[in-house]
Amino acid sequence: MTLFQELCALEPGLADLRASVRQFLRADREEFGWQPSVDSWLRGWDEAFSARLGEVGLLGLTIPQRYGGRGLSHLHRYVVTEELLAHGAPVAAHWVADRQLAPGLLTFGTDDQRQRLLPEIASGRMYSAIGMSEPGAGSDLAAAQTKASRAEGGWLLRGTKVWTSGAHRAHWIVVLARTSPLDTERRHTGFSQFLVPRDASGVTISPIALMSGEHHFNEVTFDDVFVPDADVLGEVGNGWHQVTAELSFERSGPERILSTMPLISAAVRQVASAGDPDGRTAREIGELVARLISLRQLSISVAHELADGGNAANRAALVKDLGTTFEQDSVGLIADLTSEMDEDSAVRGLLDTAWLHKPLFTLRGGTNEVLRGVVARGMGLR
Repeated sequence: MTLFQELCALEPGLADLRASVRQFLRADREEFGWQPSVDSWLRGWDEAFSARLGEVGLLGLTIPQRYGGRGLSHLHRYVVTEELLAHGAPVAAHWVADRQLAPGLLTFGTDDQRQRLLPEIASGRMYSAIGMSEPGAGSDLAAAQTKASRAEGGWLLRGTKVWTSGAHRAHWIVVLARTSPLDTERRHTGFSQFLVPRDASGVTISPIALMSGEHHFNEVTFDDVFVPDADVLGEVGNGWHQVTAELSFERSGPERILSTMPLISAAVRQVASAGDPDGRTAREIGELVARLISLRQLSISVAHELADGGNAANRAALVKDLGTTFEQDSVGLIADLTSEMDEDSAVRGLLDTAWLHKPLFTLRGGTNEVLRGVVARGMGLR
């Protein structure tokens, strides 16, 4: 197989898997009536849909069979994820658990944690949130001040996290906290991760609503929340390394290039039916699709690296930077192409949502400006 073929994800078995996902989505949408959505991995919270995915084995693909998963590769998961997002399916309920918590448990968790949580993730019936950002520590996570202090049999957690997607519905929140004092010479040391039940005593969750009234984000306060030693994720003091590995999954996936794909698909259908006498539409759409194909190949290269157990943090940051910029650009382009056409209700609804979510694309997962610094340092630049 050539390098180009690898970047197209043409491994044996992937085509059959892709076809089965498409067949499932057609049948499921026809039976249950959900509609494609822009940014479906944030706003499409549908617990019944996640459970149905789990029932047919389309969740937990990289989780070993002994923990209830399929025991397949990151590329198999990539194909499933790509189809779910391209169709705008309502995947938000299981998203963080399947994308980030499951790999974290497999790499750093104890066998007890894996036995408890991985089968629930694979079934689509466990939802998690990630507590990283703070009021004074967004993309610069090393500035986080949430602290965990030693207590008998565990830890006491105190601090505040913000922009915690889905925390109000999650079963567990994975919290990054300092377990040793700040070392100004080594700001990234002294962090640990904790598995905290949403309903634990001392946890307070306050909504952060979008201008539309949609509620996806939250501020989460931890007031001396007790976390037993059994719910420490990984090694105490190894939190920064764990988070860095976790962010490779968060930043490099197809969700960084396909959040607006349902809008693009609907708009292409609309403009195709309207005609293109001067060829302008074809040129604009061609450029958009060319960028998408290039970004997809970069994203797949990261999936290959993760499948081989490698460190893809630098390329993952690049996917997130270029991909979310593409997503923002696609909204403006589609608005321009359809502005003088007869109104299409499907396109209009998707476009309205895309305009609302557009500012979020380049913020979540680390601002693009900060990620460019990550890429530069990874290249040996200062």
